[in-house]
Amino acid sequence: MSLIQLRNVTKTFASGAETVTPVDKLDFDVEQGEFVCLMGPSGSGKTTLLHMLAGIDRPTSGTVHVGGEEVSAMAASQLAKWRTRAVGYVFQQYNLIPVLTAYENVEVPLLLLRMTKQDRQKRVATALAAVGLTDRAHHIPRQMSGGQQQRVAIARAIVADPVVMFADEPTGNLDREAATATMALLRQLVEEFGKTLVMVTHDPQAAKKADRIVHLDKGQIVEGELTHEDHHA
Repeated sequence: MSLIQLRNVTKTFASGAETVTPVDKLDFDVEQGEFVCLMGPSGSGKTTLLHMLAGIDRPTSGTVHVGGEEVSAMAASQLAKWRTRAVGYVFQQYNLIPVLTAYENVEVPLLLLRMTKQDRQKRVATALAAVGLTDRAHHIPRQMSGGQQQRVAIARAIVADPVVMFADEPTGNLDREAATATMALLRQLVEEFGKTLVMVTHDPQAAKKADRIVHLDKGQIVEGELTHEDHHA
């Protein structure tokens, strides 16, 4: 069984007098350790799909399995616990807490898990080292560049050793240099740490770092392609 498995997933919602269907009877699989990029025009269902995979939103019909668990059948309290231990999420806007240091921002997800202070310290130090920000541990977000803030956000996403990671336009607010560095880091997490990553992007350069690009339109997969970039170059 694939790590992520969607079967016949549809999502609808009311918009005024109309019913909108951003995802329509979709089947979709992601393997363990795979880096998949979702692309498509605005309104194609990319972010809706990502939110259902991450348990942020629920399908109207169909099933979503992640790591052998049926996420689409979980109660709200179960979903919250599952997201805390199983999901790492990287946002376009970083979503860091402005008054907390990099260290404290990365530590936040661990405060929801049962572990000792020493274990938390070790995990946060490891995550900050993985993104190359050990020397920025005690800086607050406004003392860091956009690229550094996004690396803090990535450290926060990996600190709990999640089953799967999701990234929604992770380079959208970055200049080209910072975007390139961010994508190199995400690629490294897949290759060296064995992470499974599903990313939404409009950026063709970012998409090249994925193993597979899936194109969506009107809530359905219209084509998929393997990327040809040599990731080991």
